[in-house]
Amino acid sequence: MPELPDITVYVEALQEVVARRTIRSLEVRSPFVLRTVSPKPDDFAGRAVIDVSRMGKRVVLAFDDDHFAVIHLMIAGRLHWRAPNASAGGKMNLLAFRFGEGVLLLTEASQRKRASLHLLHGADEVAALDPGGIEPLTATPAAFAEAMRRERHTVKRALTDPRLLSGIGNAYSDEILHRARLSPFKLTTQMDDAEMERLRAALVDVIGEWTDRLRTERNGRFPEKVTAFRPEMAVHGRFGLPCPVCGAPVQRIAYADNEANYCAECQTGGKLLADRALSRLLHEDWPRSLAEMEEMRAGHRAVLGSPATGDG
Repeated sequence: MPELPDITVYVEALQEVVARRTIRSLEVRSPFVLRTVSPKPDDFAGRAVIDVSRMGKRVVLAFDDDHFAVIHLMIAGRLHWRAPNASAGGKMNLLAFRFGEGVLLLTEASQRKRASLHLLHGADEVAALDPGGIEPLTATPAAFAEAMRRERHTVKRALTDPRLLSGIGNAYSDEILHRARLSPFKLTTQMDDAEMERLRAALVDVIGEWTDRLRTERNGRFPEKVTAFRPEMAVHGRFGLPCPVCGAPVQRIAYADNEANYCAECQTGGKLLADRALSRLLHEDWPRSLAEMEEMRAGHRAVLGSPATGDG
């Protein structure tokens, strides 16, 4: 899912290509994407884009006469800027904003149609979609700590809760927690002030670094390679690969439709966090540390590598 750095770069690119330009038509290609009934898509024809902004993980296009188009990309939604005569056909194309200078396409590479478009009239209607999380890059240390401790959550869940923080998701929360050297399952209500400030500083550094990296990668072009999995990341999407800090294998915990990636050596003092599915399967055989896991693997290799015995 595109998160704060990706959405920030999308917004900056959109400000360059559609701001102050007039839309000719808004074509809704999928019945699943449009989540509102009024105003109609045809009501946007002839209106100029006066601003482009970010609200959490949403992109907000503001048109004249207080009209708004709010796009939520969800997991597989992506934006593309194409030539004026580009076709909007094809199963992945959900909608097309047609301008005289080009076409803004929303695509979704998934069978599960989650990306959404809200067409709204009035800033109050836009504000009603905001989950209310604070902006983590500009929040004071006190405001950040208050938001994180507001509910009894694991730090991983708190980072990704849009009611608490704006724009952070699964990928960058992994990176932030690795930089802060904190377990994803640590409860925020049990974090002391030093740990909380270390987390806030890590967030600012990681998000800032990745936003700058994506800006450099864009290099004046519209961003086309938006992904949650990048080889330069420390732990996210790098299960089994060496941690860039200590060299220990990156671990992964799967739960529901989500996962957490972490380094046991850097973040949990060598302790392996229990994966629900595997820990249920292995029960008491579940390794509690990297050392136990290596002993278990060494034992398996010895058994598999030993010669067959018997009379036959």
